[in-house]
Amino acid sequence: MPNRHSDPGQSAADELAVRSLIVRLAQYADGLGTVDQYAELFTEDAEWLMPGAPRIGREDIRNGSALRRAEGGVGPGSNSRHMIAGTAMEFLSPDEAIADSYWMYFVNTDTQAELKLVGHYRDTAVRTDAGWRLARREITFG
Repeated sequence: MPNRHSDPGQSAADELAVRSLIVRLAQYADGLGTVDQYAELFTEDAEWLMPGAPRIGREDIRNGSALRRAEGGVGPGSNSRHMIAGTAMEFLSPDEAIADSYWMYFVNTDTQAELKLVGHYRDTAVRTDAGWRLARREITFG
């Protein structure tokens, strides 16, 4: 895939930053960060598109994260883990990247981990004054 950077060093740094963003989202969802820290990784007008439960805008994404935590499926004490694998990335410009990742969602990680769901993320990341943020996450199952 083409990389739209003229500086190879900056290209590598940006790719690492976007990969770290994707992993940090998974970690924060599982409870290593707060709901606010999770939401801050999205742009103000971000789209979080999970079938049957889309969220539009950072505040709506934050509310969805809080709801999932209240239901016990994610967050501190949930013993869940989102694992990210096989991320491939393409830079559309120096300030925008598309990343495709496979994900696995495990439950009961404190006893006998069980793979509950698998799927694919198609993420659009953009460079902001605060660093790289997710502008769109399309979630598919299977």
